[in-house]
Amino acid sequence: MQLNYFNRPYFENGALTKLPEVLRTHGVKNPLVCTDPGLSSIGMTDKIKNLISNDFSSIYYEETPANPTENAVNDALELYKNNNCDGVVGFGGGSSIDLAKAVALMANHEGSLLNYSVNEGGYGKITETVPMIAIPTTSGTGSEVSVGSLITMNDGRKLIYASPYLMPKAAICDPELTLGLPPVLTAGAGMDALTHCIEAILSPINDPPAEAVGIDGIEKIIKEESLIRAYKDGQDKEARWSMMMASAEGAMAFQKGLGAVHSMSHALGANQELRLHHGTLNAVLLPTILRFNQDYVGTKYSRIARAMGQNESIDLANEIEKLNEKIGIPRNLKEMGITEDLIPNLVAHAKEDPSNLTTPRLPSQKEWEELFLEALK
Repeated sequence: MQLNYFNRPYFENGALTKLPEVLRTHGVKNPLVCTDPGLSSIGMTDKIKNLISNDFSSIYYEETPANPTENAVNDALELYKNNNCDGVVGFGGGSSIDLAKAVALMANHEGSLLNYSVNEGGYGKITETVPMIAIPTTSGTGSEVSVGSLITMNDGRKLIYASPYLMPKAAICDPELTLGLPPVLTAGAGMDALTHCIEAILSPINDPPAEAVGIDGIEKIIKEESLIRAYKDGQDKEARWSMMMASAEGAMAFQKGLGAVHSMSHALGANQELRLHHGTLNAVLLPTILRFNQDYVGTKYSRIARAMGQNESIDLANEIEKLNEKIGIPRNLKEMGITEDLIPNLVAHAKEDPSNLTTPRLPSQKEWEELFLEALK
């Protein structure tokens, strides 16, 4: 058992002001800042520009798609190289941070991005990357403290990249950056964090500290009602602080692995026409997998129920469905645009996903099909 958690985080309201110090600490003078069109359109990137414009020569890639793609990585990488950048900043949700990790990887690694994916046996090929700093503006993926990145490739697969070297050199976690985040994004991101905590706990890997961190994340999200409070009042600073911490805790916890919820959501998220939100997919799929795993996880459902502040005998799947309804999550995959004819391709993708390595119950071909069908209804 190897415990491997936080990088160097700066976690507090107003922590963004630490960015110049962090860049200097890691010897970055000319950073490429990876962000998305939404943040740029509302002036969020101006917060960074105002902080570093006088002392640093920063370049901005502002076209990160909702689910980062191989093409986007290549476009950002070209910008990095053409401007002689020496480090990367991921500013935004998990997509911008995941894209920034991939750019930092390919900035000093040879060959194709595909060769470094876990799916293609690339874990051991990844060595030290150029400095990468993560600044999350949502509370869900926890990518700022994780060793992973998800990229949708040109062949249509959504692949996992994982290595200790992909852990950002520093994470600037400023809950004030999430104030006013729209309810729909608050809900989807928050359920992403919750799913990370739950699936990590259910993983059969023996790592008690990781499970304890996941339990605390569940307490913050549900027992303290931080997600519902942030959903109802985007300016609730206490709730926003707790959700950003729970997001980081979810990523710390899933060092011990994830499961079938993520295998299915990765398959669904690879669809570039629908561009479905990863956290929202997790929320819709979670009840289906909770029912599927129920007899294969010992007493862990009781622990999760206690962390939620509920009686140990509650039906976890039903409780998640009630929570989804309260925060406006779609009731099923059909409401998100998924149709039954897509299932064969989804199954083919899901059954090859590395998250299956730590799922407590591995579905058969027929069970994968049934799980997608159940989630459609």
